[in-house]
Amino acid sequence: MDYPALRLKPKVDPRPLRRGFPWVYGSDLVMDRRAKGRVPGSLAVLEDGDRKPIGLVAVNPQSKITARLLDRDPEAVVDRVWLVARLERSLSLRRHLYDAPYYRLVHAEADGLPGVVIDRFGALCVVQPNAAWAEVLIEELAQAVMDVTGCATVLKNASGRARSLEGLDDVSGALIGETPTGPVPVPMNDATYLADLVGGQKTGIFYDQRPNHAFVAGLCDGARVLDVFSHVGGFALAALAAGAQEALAVDGSAPALELAAGGAKAMGVQDRFATRQGDAFEMLAALDKDGERFDVVICDPPAFAPAKPALDAGLRAYEKVARLAAPLVREGGYLCLCSCSHAVDLTAFRTASIRGVGRARRSSALIHTGFAGPDHPVHPQLAATGYLKALVFRL
Repeated sequence: MDYPALRLKPKVDPRPLRRGFPWVYGSDLVMDRRAKGRVPGSLAVLEDGDRKPIGLVAVNPQSKITARLLDRDPEAVVDRVWLVARLERSLSLRRHLYDAPYYRLVHAEADGLPGVVIDRFGALCVVQPNAAWAEVLIEELAQAVMDVTGCATVLKNASGRARSLEGLDDVSGALIGETPTGPVPVPMNDATYLADLVGGQKTGIFYDQRPNHAFVAGLCDGARVLDVFSHVGGFALAALAAGAQEALAVDGSAPALELAAGGAKAMGVQDRFATRQGDAFEMLAALDKDGERFDVVICDPPAFAPAKPALDAGLRAYEKVARLAAPLVREGGYLCLCSCSHAVDLTAFRTASIRGVGRARRSSALIHTGFAGPDHPVHPQLAATGYLKALVFRL
């Protein structure tokens, strides 16, 4: 293929890119008139300052991440065959990990498909093309997903902050097959979740928390459980499946709580499950005021610090969550605190959480540190792919 060239500035060190770092920022590139005029999603050969090729990149002059490394072979052909090869590699890992086809099939850069997220729900896949190159090739990508997985339905989810940063639209819909008319049941950790694949958050379910659900559920036999920022009942339903006496799910979204209640009904545990809708901070304070106490409390909020400018405010929010949640835990009980913020590393999150527990005048022991499941692999050169942290304390 006769690709145009895109060059690093002379003083930019190319070694991180040669070692596998997958992003190139516009500030590191020679962005002349020709480079600025590239069509978002087009391909180019990335060269170092001496014009030696580094690899094939997808270009988007509208994004801060102006180039994404697709292939170290500068002559690679990115087509349906190329996509199938990448997807087959991703699928081979998941088949070793799970005995049922419910998992994250593609985790963006860590699976060699920069900016692309694909979650699988049995015979249905949901694709989030969060980079311009994937949007350009969305039809070929959908066909490749069907070829590799045999799924009869492939949906496109265009929601989320990442697409807006790429200058992409927010139009979702069916790429292959028909859009489901209702929630889809998802079996996980012996629980049944209902995922709204059309109007729900992200792709409809958070597969990343699977191992953390399982660990906390192991502490919940006979327990009274509080699951705050519950979404569709993530921790609560896993706890009930593991023998919890009762579980209360708190979330700001009424539709999410309706799905959680539907999951509890599908499991036959609706008599042990309750929901409360409202602001999580206000709910935590109200439960304490009412003298409510639980054996296990979980707080799994949305990203308080999705990017570095929000870091300080995000850490204060995580500390506040810990301070408000800790008093609700009975003596000898457990508190699980989670963060999915890309800008907050484990050390900072742990420090904020411990400070919050201390401000609640509770002594604690950190008994477990959890991360995303293995279907969310971490790119060794990209720390942001290891975004999820879960801390479990005994108070």
